[in-house]
Amino acid sequence: MIKAGIAGGAGYTGGELIRLLLNHPNVALSFVHSSSNAGNPLYKVHSDLLGETEMVFSDQLLLDIDVLFLCVGHGDAKKFLTQHAIPASVKIIDLSQDFRLAEYANFGDRQFVYGLPELNKAQIQAANNIANPGCFATAIQLGLLPLASIGILGDIYTTGITGSTGAGQSLSNTSHFSWRANNIEAYKSLQHQHIFEITQSINQLQIEDPLSAKGEGRGLRFVPWRGDFTRGIYVSSMVDCGLPLEEVKKVFIDFYKDAAFTHVSESMINLKQVVNTNKCFIHIEKQGDKLVVHSAIDNLLKGASGQAVQNMNLLFGLNETAGLKLKANYF
Repeated sequence: MIKAGIAGGAGYTGGELIRLLLNHPNVALSFVHSSSNAGNPLYKVHSDLLGETEMVFSDQLLLDIDVLFLCVGHGDAKKFLTQHAIPASVKIIDLSQDFRLAEYANFGDRQFVYGLPELNKAQIQAANNIANPGCFATAIQLGLLPLASIGILGDIYTTGITGSTGAGQSLSNTSHFSWRANNIEAYKSLQHQHIFEITQSINQLQIEDPLSAKGEGRGLRFVPWRGDFTRGIYVSSMVDCGLPLEEVKKVFIDFYKDAAFTHVSESMINLKQVVNTNKCFIHIEKQGDKLVVHSAIDNLLKGASGQAVQNMNLLFGLNETAGLKLKANYF
């Protein structure tokens, strides 16, 4: 059994990770760390866990483990590792953005691999430390990487809508029910932080004709929206493409032929197909020389905790789908 620990277990991603690991056939959850909730049963924060476990939150790290998941806030993962001496034998999967970009991927003797299995599966399997991708980044990349693999990406225009859980558990003006209900708003237009990791991955495949992530020249123009629902991400990306639609579809199907969770749909996709699963569904349309790629994921699963478990499975040589055969909330 893999002995796992979670740091930062009181938030949305921590809660999802607890649920997944408690039901994983190959994992024993050793502890869930939360300084502010130390001594409280897990179900006092994640109330659906009543009857599932009697574990309590701990303010101590039990370092006789195989893997540590960091579910702390952006910018806090580096602080956490600086403040706590984690043995080199413990693998780390970080769900923050601290180590996703290549220029920040080294921390002391640890080197973090960008954990998008559809792109870096072999590197993940050989790694000790994983930088889990962002939620919007995952959805957008999975819709674009097959096109990068044939080197045809130029200007990309993307819009995407996310549920309120993407903003985290702390209350803010735009996360209150009275604001979110029956409401949509654009935010961080053309400057979302995930643009950098998306561009990095595209350029990993499209080496000879790289894109810029700084808003200059050819690159990704992304406008995200806040949606009036709790979970899920739906993205539409438009690019110029002179290839016939059937040829493009074949590129996508071939690119994802060995992907455990990413599937190309002949029919239009919707959020309910993927919410509560670790899947990404993709649908492709074409009018003239304009290609539109739609992609949908659950932001807390394939966009965060589910992908983290998928990466753990790869790190330890398990079946990639172990603990992740989840049912969509379709009705």
